[in-house]
Amino acid sequence: MAQSGERRMVFDIRGRRKHVVRVVYAILALLMGASLFLVVGPVNIGGLLGNNSSTSSAASLFEEQAATTERKLKKSPEDPSLLLSLTRTRISAANALTKVNPTTGQPETTPEARTQFEKAGEAWSRYLKQAGGNPSPSVAQLSARALFSLAETSTTGPEAEANIKAATQAQQIFAEAQPSLGAVSTLAIYKYFAFDFAGGEKEGKRAQSLASSKSQKKEVEKQLAEVRKRAKSFQKQVKASAKATKGSGKEALKNPLGGLSGSSGSSLP
Repeated sequence: MAQSGERRMVFDIRGRRKHVVRVVYAILALLMGASLFLVVGPVNIGGLLGNNSSTSSAASLFEEQAATTERKLKKSPEDPSLLLSLTRTRISAANALTKVNPTTGQPETTPEARTQFEKAGEAWSRYLKQAGGNPSPSVAQLSARALFSLAETSTTGPEAEANIKAATQAQQIFAEAQPSLGAVSTLAIYKYFAFDFAGGEKEGKRAQSLASSKSQKKEVEKQLAEVRKRAKSFQKQVKASAKATKGSGKEALKNPLGGLSGSSGSSLP
């Protein structure tokens, strides 16, 4: 749990019914983005180095490394070490291309960064098929964050749900290998927003058992209860949006989450 800057979440769905679909996926970005415990967002390498040209150079370097790894994979397409390296490199490229909103101070996934996250997700999926029962916990954590970013910026509802589930699977790997308070509470949050409420309850109790004091345990319990409540409300909104858009043809395929996640700064100190 964050010690001095604990986060609260804003949840407002008072828009008119004609905006229900748009609101639903904006809420997903708001709630999930504001709910994470001890999850560090994408790092803007350009910001660390001081200029945009450094960002471009870093991204280009990572993309070149990824291209080299992909050439090797053509000869050995099932090599888990190469797939793991490709996953990590694609995520690094995406992080280098992620920008910080000057108004909110929050990281925003650019279209270029999203492309790299998508490629990282594909590499991670291929890696899992070859890793057997011993996948890398550290890269699982990176992949969970990448897939979470994809969920926030998905262009359709089914795509968003698929990315949330994939993020949950990756976070599960990390939390099982390194069961810290942050890892397990984040897993609980992911499960809630994947609508696995039983799993969220289970991980929530495990997170509480990892608290270092009674006061921290109560705070974890309080915040996860709020997350569960908001996830339940979100689930209702998803069902309402599906009903509202049923039979509306192509219009029903539009996912209003696109373009909204980065601009919504819902975290309050």
